[in-house]
Amino acid sequence: MLGAQSFSGEGAGSMIKSELVQRISAANPHLYQRDVENIVNAILNEIVAAMARGDRVELRGFGAFSVKHRPARTGRNPRTGAHVSVAQKSVPFFKTGKEMRERLNKPDGATPGA
Repeated sequence: MLGAQSFSGEGAGSMIKSELVQRISAANPHLYQRDVENIVNAILNEIVAAMARGDRVELRGFGAFSVKHRPARTGRNPRTGAHVSVAQKSVPFFKTGKEMRERLNKPDGATPGA
């Protein structure tokens, strides 16, 4: 388990997958880093595979991954003003869970992740 470690470090930027693997490995010294990397990859690959099948993936307290289908439409080229046909497409969608929203929106003075 990750414990109560916060992912919002000093550089409040973004976190890439390798940094996530390093933090999980550091929080769980009994696991090898390559095993943590395999676990993270397996989880992400399974989420992607489920979404490719059109399934919804719900992680209680975290959020739900789903696919939204956008129909074909006629767009407009902003430079020339010409009409362009835009093909239908599927886009990934993530909706945060209630617990995550509450943790992110704690009242002032509370530290996120504490």
